[in-house]
Amino acid sequence: MERTATRMLTVGLAALGAAVPPADVISARAQAAGAAAETGREAQDGSEARALIETLSARLLAAPSATAVLEAWCAERGLSPDPRIVAVRVPGPDKLPGTARRERLAVGPDEPVRYRRVRLTCGTHVLSEADNWYVPSRLTPAMNAALDGTQAPFGHVVRPLGPSRRNRSLTMLWRPESGGLPGPGEPLFSVEAVLTAGGVPFCEVAETYTGAVLIQGAR
Repeated sequence: MERTATRMLTVGLAALGAAVPPADVISARAQAAGAAAETGREAQDGSEARALIETLSARLLAAPSATAVLEAWCAERGLSPDPRIVAVRVPGPDKLPGTARRERLAVGPDEPVRYRRVRLTCGTHVLSEADNWYVPSRLTPAMNAALDGTQAPFGHVVRPLGPSRRNRSLTMLWRPESGGLPGPGEPLFSVEAVLTAGGVPFCEVAETYTGAVLIQGAR
């Protein structure tokens, strides 16, 4: 699993690390000096953004719980006085699991699979959006009730199962060469993973992380 996660991280971060286009050549000396200073500032900011994205994505690939990683990140970045992650439900039609997803979850065509879409927030910041397909029969009644009726993150609810994450993909969505730095609502990267307990899959997630994870708040 570690080798697979490392290969995915290497491929994804290689795409992120593409060279930033050079600044336009300006003939006037004063303009050239000013442009060089501005370009240096932007390059430094872009390098910092890339480093933060690499750090967070590596932590997510290595950890059994994305919720725990985000709560630690929220505290480190000072995004809220109370660095708890809240899962805000996103209304909309269910996304059917499909044959391939059912195979990954090791369920037959008639086994119920529930769908949950949430925004994971820390204070006022939306750090990620997640699609979640899970097998209710492999959770306890209390866990199913919490997922149906509360804003508890999935990772918190299923923690008693001692889950593991099997990463399927890491896809970089933000490109430094696009110019400027990502806004708080701009997608940065996505992760797909299957959660297992005792070797039995019970959930598949597709998570998209936003530029809000780059914000530096008060500590």
